[in-house]
Amino acid sequence: MGSTERGLYFVFMNYDPEFERLQADRTKRAAFEVDIYLSRKHDELLANTLGIGTYKKALSLKIVDGFAVQITEHQANVLRSVNGVRVVEKNQVFN
Repeated sequence: MGSTERGLYFVFMNYDPEFERLQADRTKRAAFEVDIYLSRKHDELLANTLGIGTYKKALSLKIVDGFAVQITEHQANVLRSVNGVRVVEKNQVFN
C-alpha cells in the first residue's frame, strides 16, 4: 500500500478556463478573486478526494493552478487519478 510517512508534494491542475479568465484581468480585485478561487478549488479537491484531516495543504500557487500539500505516497497516487489533476510530484530535497 505504501508508506504512511508524509512528504511534501506539488500538485498541478489541468487547464481551467475560469482560472485563465481571472488571470487575464490585471486589476487588484481580480488578483484577490484568483486567490479565493484557487484556494477554494484546491481545498474542495483535497477534502473530497482524501478526506478532511488526512493531509496538510501548505499553499496554493497563484501563478500556476497548483498547490503544495503534505501527504503520503498512497494519497499522492490517489490524487494522480483524479480528473483535472495534471501532475503530482514529490518535492525533491538535495543534500
